[in-house]
Amino acid sequence: MTTAPVLPDVDTELALPPGAEPVARSNWQLFRRRFFRHKLAVVAIVVLLLLLVVCFGASWIAPYPKNQTNLLITPGGPSAKHWFGTNALGQDMLTQVLYGGQISLKIGIAVAFFSTVVGVFVGAIAGFYRGWTDQGLSRLVDLFLIVPELAILAVAIERLGRSDNAFIIVLAALGWMYIARVVRGQVLSLREKEFVEAARASGASGPRIIVRHILPNCIGPIMVNATLAIAAAVIAESTLTYLGLGLQPPATSWGILLNQAESAVTSTSQFYLVFFPGLFLILTVLAVNFLGDGLRDAFDPQSPH
Repeated sequence: MTTAPVLPDVDTELALPPGAEPVARSNWQLFRRRFFRHKLAVVAIVVLLLLLVVCFGASWIAPYPKNQTNLLITPGGPSAKHWFGTNALGQDMLTQVLYGGQISLKIGIAVAFFSTVVGVFVGAIAGFYRGWTDQGLSRLVDLFLIVPELAILAVAIERLGRSDNAFIIVLAALGWMYIARVVRGQVLSLREKEFVEAARASGASGPRIIVRHILPNCIGPIMVNATLAIAAAVIAESTLTYLGLGLQPPATSWGILLNQAESAVTSTSQFYLVFFPGLFLILTVLAVNFLGDGLRDAFDPQSPH
């Protein structure tokens, strides 16, 4: 007579030892974990923070006052007294580069903020309400997209004046369309989800659904496009100023320093006049792009990082 095998007690044999239960992580903890695994993004945010500190703290960090000239000093390369060298006016280039970063970074950050706010508003309204609202706003976006940006920028700056605030207004007015299209596409897909239908069935209004339920789920693309807008605005300001269509002295920006050093491009003895402003400009653009890559991966649950 055979006896039936004794099955192990599932509750006792397969029970996890005390303290081994999986720990639930919040969305913020998961985001932070994925972001800090992206090494280039971590380095990028450190570089950006350093740039912000040294540029906006130039009044304490810079070795000389802003735009201080000394015609008795001949132009010279980097030295112990002038780390980035001096220009034809005897100005310390380290001081000029740090103060120039104030305007360039201010324009980049302000343009990214205002263009993102406008773009998110237009994209969310167009994607959620659809119909004639979507058609009208989409055609408006298409109209702005076909406008030649450099030509409009040059004309608008001449009309409004060559100030940093004018640059912010014009660049933000020409930069919101891209984020608007991204947000519209995200909202079109999210508005059909079950959680949106549940919120609508519970009596939530359209604006509340957009702000409380849809936009939080679009934060990834919004943040990525906002960081890229910083780089685009900094490059646009530097390009126009280098071409002589932007800011003018006594204002100081990286674009102005590059414009003033145009004659040094062909001179190997004064390459530093182009090198250091260009280096800060390249570092800013690369850091912002790497930060955008890190944010994109951190907001993506399928990211391998």
